Amino acid sequence: MKHDIFSLKGKVALITGGNQGIGKVVSRYLADAGADIVIVDLNDASLVAASIAAEYGVRAEAYVCDVTDRDGVAGVIAKAAASMGALDILFNNAGIVYHKAALDLTADEWSSVLDVNLNGVFYVAQAFANHLVANGKGGSIINTASMSGTIVNVPQEQASYNTSKAAVVHLTKSLAVEWAPKGIRVNCISPGYIATEMLQFIRQDWKDYWTSIIPFRRLGTPEELAGAVIYLASDASTYTSGTDIIIDGGFTSV
Repeated sequence: MKHDIFSLKGKVALITGGNQGIGKVVSRYLADAGADIVIVDLNDASLVAASIAAEYGVRAEAYVCDVTDRDGVAGVIAKAAASMGALDILFNNAGIVYHKAALDLTADEWSSVLDVNLNGVFYVAQAFANHLVANGKGGSIINTASMSGTIVNVPQEQASYNTSKAAVVHLTKSLAVEWAPKGIRVNCISPGYIATEMLQFIRQDWKDYWTSIIPFRRLGTPEELAGAVIYLASDASTYTSGTDIIIDGGFTSV
């Protein structure tokens, strides 16, 4: 390419929930595009970071942090920025789900989903944006929402998850408007049914039903999300903010 607008060389990307699943795969693609990598996860992701550094020749670090711990989040971002010299891209990806009927959901279960999927997303985005503002620079934040923020999934019952992801979409739009004057772009991706390690715990009849409805007649892969994240992270999207990219194999069009 004469104009390498998708390159992430010279940038540092921080990924939450990067020890497995979507975060782990997309981290490798961000490194392949040239970014140095910081993985933040509830579990130790040092082996993932070491593997990325060895394969792609970039710097890669890992930090253990609970995204619902606001002070802990701010501390990790400060440490990562000091170590890497700068932070430019946030892939705000950590999340959890309960497949449980709303009538049976406990207060703790409801609160835990909202705490991780919404409060955690906000705490990380806020701390990351504060770092950018303090250093007089812009950046790109990509939140992971879900097609569940647009439609109601069936046959599983997951009102808490759907609610949290709908909130992430609107939080994304709200932050995009507030932070545009500061040069900070905020967007989100909304994956459909993606084949990750978590699906091994999902009932087979549910998976069969999903694939019968998806126009492609298959689940998506984490690799198929990477292009959208790279676009939103790169200079190819400098006029894109407040956008939700639904990547669902056409599921929400049915």
